[in-house]
Amino acid sequence: MSASNITVLDLEGNELQPNTKYYVYPAKSGSGGGLALAARDRACPFYVTQESVESSNGLPLRLVWANKSDKAISLSADLNIVFSAATICVQSTAWRLGGVDGITGRRYVTSGGVMGRPGVDTVSNWFKLEKAGGESGYRIVFCPSVCSSCKVVCGNVGVIVENGKRWLVLSDEPLLVVFKKR
Repeated sequence: MSASNITVLDLEGNELQPNTKYYVYPAKSGSGGGLALAARDRACPFYVTQESVESSNGLPLRLVWANKSDKAISLSADLNIVFSAATICVQSTAWRLGGVDGITGRRYVTSGGVMGRPGVDTVSNWFKLEKAGGESGYRIVFCPSVCSSCKVVCGNVGVIVENGKRWLVLSDEPLLVVFKKR
């Protein structure tokens, strides 16, 4: 069975459903709370963070994928990840991978992504879920295949700590996550 035929499961063993709200937690206990949005170096766009306190749920999010005919979320499928929340920014809460930060040299996951419309103009808005090897949970990966002519630098989405805040970035060390239906 290929990875594209293997569905992603939530904590109760149910298949992840598109457009259903889920909380995302680290797979390993003691490594922070759920995912949320926060201002980083300016008011907008908001950046994707991981709550520092393990008991914090963070914000619920939805997974929307390019292949809308399938009934469940599969491994390696191109996905838009969208928080079910509102911010003071007049923009989407869909995830996007930002460009290289001029100060830190990192690529941060931000809000402001475009949902749908797979192609060159939206390539930075597509993520995938992959099994975490021998460990429990899933890796969030940036490696879109929605644009065959685009050249992208693929990588895991991980966490770095800056000034006590946990930010999601492209990283060699993945953040392993699990999903809980809201």
